[in-house]
Amino acid sequence: MIKFFMVDVESVTSNFPRSNFQEADLEILANLILESGGILKPLVLKKTGFEKYEVVDGHFEYYSAIRAKEKNPSEGDMVGALIISSESEDVSLKQIASLKEINSSLKPVTPQPEITKLEPRLANLELRLEKQLNEFKSEFLQERQRIENQFKQLENLIPQKGEQNNPLSLLNSLDKDELSIKLQRSRIRGAEKLAKDIFDARRKKSKQQFEDYRDVVKSVNNLGDKTILTIIDEWSRS
Repeated sequence: MIKFFMVDVESVTSNFPRSNFQEADLEILANLILESGGILKPLVLKKTGFEKYEVVDGHFEYYSAIRAKEKNPSEGDMVGALIISSESEDVSLKQIASLKEINSSLKPVTPQPEITKLEPRLANLELRLEKQLNEFKSEFLQERQRIENQFKQLENLIPQKGEQNNPLSLLNSLDKDELSIKLQRSRIRGAEKLAKDIFDARRKKSKQQFEDYRDVVKSVNNLGDKTILTIIDEWSRS
């Protein structure tokens, strides 16, 4: 038969030496007992006489309660305890030993790192990004091929009026002011600045000439494909 009582800590003894515990550890638990108003884990006691008890389990808690009473006699005098009868002592000891063995064999469950949970989502995101990048590359190559085909078509449509009247020849031969006037007549935006950029880029070439229209686009800042196509179309008809 097991019963719960509040007993005076001075009526309890232990056959387990206090010196087996670190005083610093006892001090920590004693302070917590005083702060919380009592010991949370009841002592397991057996009765040895009239209002006399001996610790069966909870020796560390017992000595911590003793230290709490030493620190504050008015608040640390009573402790919660489970009193076991002499008839149930053996089976109670077996239960205590079994619980200790189980607790010592238990391993804390390590939470699964959040990064592990995110790995499948990150892998899926990488695949989607790679797919979109490949689609973008494909569209870019198709657009580039389309523009190159337009260049070739326009070059074939340019009338044979002599090398000096070819748009590329004009880009390679006209000075800055002549380029500006011709670009203005072709209704090219920013004609004056573009003429200067073409003239400066041409002077930087090793032979001071552009090799072809793609070379013009590559060498002149802010000269897009649409603009050069407009120049070729306009100048080839003039």
